[in-house]
Amino acid sequence: MILLFVPIGIVVDVAEKINRILENNIPMVDVLKYYGNFTIYFANMLFPIFLFISIIWFTSKLASNTEIVAILSSGISYTRFLRPYIVGATLISVFALIMGFFLVPKASLGYNDFRYEYLKRKEVRETQRVFKQISDNEFIYVSNFSYNSKTGYNFTLEEFEGLELKSKINANRIVFNDSTQDYTLYNYEKRVVGEWDDLIEKENQINMKFDFDVDDLTPAIYAAETMTLRELNQFIEREKRRGSANINSYLVVKYKKYSIPVSAFILTIIAVAVSSMKRRGGMGVNLALGIALAFIYIFFDKIFGTLAEASSINPLFAVWFPNIIFGILAVYLLNNAKR
Repeated sequence: MILLFVPIGIVVDVAEKINRILENNIPMVDVLKYYGNFTIYFANMLFPIFLFISIIWFTSKLASNTEIVAILSSGISYTRFLRPYIVGATLISVFALIMGFFLVPKASLGYNDFRYEYLKRKEVRETQRVFKQISDNEFIYVSNFSYNSKTGYNFTLEEFEGLELKSKINANRIVFNDSTQDYTLYNYEKRVVGEWDDLIEKENQINMKFDFDVDDLTPAIYAAETMTLRELNQFIEREKRRGSANINSYLVVKYKKYSIPVSAFILTIIAVAVSSMKRRGGMGVNLALGIALAFIYIFFDKIFGTLAEASSINPLFAVWFPNIIFGILAVYLLNNAKR
């Protein structure tokens, strides 16, 4: 199923992007690397669905040839009949888990970097109301920051000692300089709080170095997808300390690394239960029913993932909710199939 659907995905993607690839004179080596990463990224994203459809097709073929009736009539229990499917799902899930932890993040990095470097250059990457803790004592604020122009507005850096403000830097505009790896501040003002009076320093323009990167001001939306599990855990802890507004998006990525392999078991049981009965209409009815269930699963997965990123819904609940619902459905269908 992977060998069937991945080439279709590549052909559709090529048809969509071929004009921009030719217009930008993208080197063929980079294009081939992109589609290598695309294959891994696409296959990992939809592997539970590929597994689901594969099982339905294979089991429906057994049912249409009356082989399942013969197996169960010989005295083999339905649970024993189901065992090879569970063993297969376990092997595939372990493989998918390892892929999700180590290989897929690297493929995601190459896939997304290619898109943003060559295909989405005109799109503006911008964040609003950035407020972060960059160290134990320092906080920064920018009303908005554009990654394309490396420019932010209404910049503030505050330094505390405990709960006491020690110094504060304000600037109407801040610009990152790629060549010197520092920042230019316009209408710069620094206030150092003293015991009896404050020391105020003003400049129309000044260059300074800070302990934060451009990605801290406007992180890539796909940043979490490109990290291994260890890197992602460290990244999430750092972003929690900094008070990142995107923390739910990162948690959704983390929890999906575990939920996707588990979904393989649930979808395996549903697929066997749905397709092990011989139906009038043959394999087509089972495939139609299976594909409908697969799309409902994808719908739930996307909807609740988006809700977790954009609202106050707990990310753990949102990621695992489709598995809980379909897990209950799997138990019901399995009991019905046994009868």
